[in-house]
Amino acid sequence: QVQLVESGGGLVQPGGSLRLSCAASGRMIFSFYTMNWYRQAPEEQRELVAGIGGASSTNYADSAKGRFTISRDNAKNSVYLQMNSLKPEDTAVYYCNARMGSLNYWGQGTQVTVSS
Repeated sequence: QVQLVESGGGLVQPGGSLRLSCAASGRMIFSFYTMNWYRQAPEEQRELVAGIGGASSTNYADSAKGRFTISRDNAKNSVYLQMNSLKPEDTAVYYCNARMGSLNYWGQGTQVTVSS
């Protein structure tokens, strides 16, 4: 079993920054997994924000490019999302996701609210 625990969410003013963390544990070789951050706003579908492969190749949603940075520390079984220049439309629950082949795990989510 694999557990993913997100942290770092909260309330921030527009233009501010947050750093989300996701710690993975359990029966997994962390470096083998592609790690992703998704988000889901109220009444919206869950969407991919950013992903990072085991060799640290990255991909971003257009909405995240230039503002968000995903990174990972395989020694700590952790993935991070640095979010800068936050906008009200970034408000959502952010979920950590680990994927390898047919294996797909989710964290419980962390709320990010961008509001003045």
